[in-house]
Amino acid sequence: MRTEALMAVMITMGLTGCRPASSELTLLVGTYTNTDSKGIYTYRMDTHTGQCALLSVTEVANPSFLAITPDHLNVYAVTEQLDNAAVSSFAFDISDGKLTLTGSQPSKGQDPCYVTWLGNEVVATNYTSGSMAIFPIDDDGRLQECRLLEYHESGPDTLRQKTSHIHSSQLSPDGEFLFVTDLGGDFIYRYPVRDGKISDLTPFKVKAPAGSGPRHFTFSKDGRYMYVITELEGTIVAYAYEKGNLTQIQEIKADPNDAGGSADIHFSPDGRFLYASHRLKGDGISIFRQDSTTGLLTAAGYQPTAVHPRNFAITPDGSFLLVACRDSDLIQIYKRNPSTGLLSDTHNDIKVPCPVCVLTVQ
Repeated sequence: MRTEALMAVMITMGLTGCRPASSELTLLVGTYTNTDSKGIYTYRMDTHTGQCALLSVTEVANPSFLAITPDHLNVYAVTEQLDNAAVSSFAFDISDGKLTLTGSQPSKGQDPCYVTWLGNEVVATNYTSGSMAIFPIDDDGRLQECRLLEYHESGPDTLRQKTSHIHSSQLSPDGEFLFVTDLGGDFIYRYPVRDGKISDLTPFKVKAPAGSGPRHFTFSKDGRYMYVITELEGTIVAYAYEKGNLTQIQEIKADPNDAGGSADIHFSPDGRFLYASHRLKGDGISIFRQDSTTGLLTAAGYQPTAVHPRNFAITPDGSFLLVACRDSDLIQIYKRNPSTGLLSDTHNDIKVPCPVCVLTVQ
């Protein structure tokens, strides 16, 4: 099966082929192309200095979110548009950073904003139309025609929650469940996953705090906790996770400006610190320390950034945090203090038009 084949490749991938040096990291940057951007930009980063060099540019419309397979051979990109929305597959050569288009399929919805690889399927969340597209993939990673799941929920915010807005999806750490957030309906949906596919299309629903607008989420390093950033309330909602079940244990303020634009959330690789980005007012990154015993968070700091920080990524060694600042046309590179979790600007900015997503590949 495809999943087993990928595991075999992952075991041997470092032993053959021409790959970047261990001190180098490859970056994939998704953008909005309604400005000067061409599509997906690939860079090589020196993890000692934090400096980056452009490798390639791949033309594709509005690739606002990207996903890469664990073997680094296939990349998936959404085309975030009301009309002609799609998901595309690319063959990826990490040695030179080049992407080669292998196929594209309509997402059968409006504004796909997130894409997730499951093993034998790829799923994309259509934000505006409130649906999720499920694409079977062949042995080469090419997408087949999708089937569509539609959602019809609403929330108390009469401007932002008139209907479902499906925002993100992610596999649980044990690989047994797909979780999906509905910003418009204040729900987290759960689907069982078997052999790299969703095995039951009937969702189990977990109600998020009313009017919060759950957006992105992440799991703790030990897999015992899930943390959801809410866009509308600017909070982080923490859940204990066990065998697919979520139990809320905390809700803590993350955006001190109450701007209604919280965006992304990630742990440091050592699992000690949690970071969340906030836009629209007082742009920046909030920093929390996690208690590994209880899962509870305490505020550790706030780092102002350039304008409209969206997605961000932390390098695998935990040394740097890279923020895609859409309206400043740059990716800021911050040095992380491993003891305090605090950030300092290296001023090694990557200048790229309208960046909204950044992936690190090593």
